[in-house]
Amino acid sequence: MSDSVEEIQGIRVLVCATDGETLAGEGDVNSFLGKAWEQEAALVAIPVTRLADDFFRLRTRLAGAVAQKFVNYRMRLAVIGDISAWIAESDALRDFVREANRGQDIWFVADLAELRSRL
Repeated sequence: MSDSVEEIQGIRVLVCATDGETLAGEGDVNSFLGKAWEQEAALVAIPVTRLADDFFRLRTRLAGAVAQKFVNYRMRLAVIGDISAWIAESDALRDFVREANRGQDIWFVADLAELRSRL
């Protein structure tokens, strides 16, 4: 399966495939942003399988750097998938996810159906 674009509630969403390059460092964000711009998407939906484990370890600061880059470039981000195991290990991550989900720029959702309902 490859990346695809869906129109959801009038918003173009780049839905990243479960397989593909991993977002493992701050510089990797550019590839995802570039694909979104090519497709004229306003939101990028990245499955948890495409995120390095360090993304969920806040002490690495990868999640914060990724979130900031998306916000700086006015591109919304949805992390798609089950992160309950990571949340169970980290109160800080749980707080980060809760705060992100209160906003409009970065969301953590279980699946595309939840993303569709939020949009």
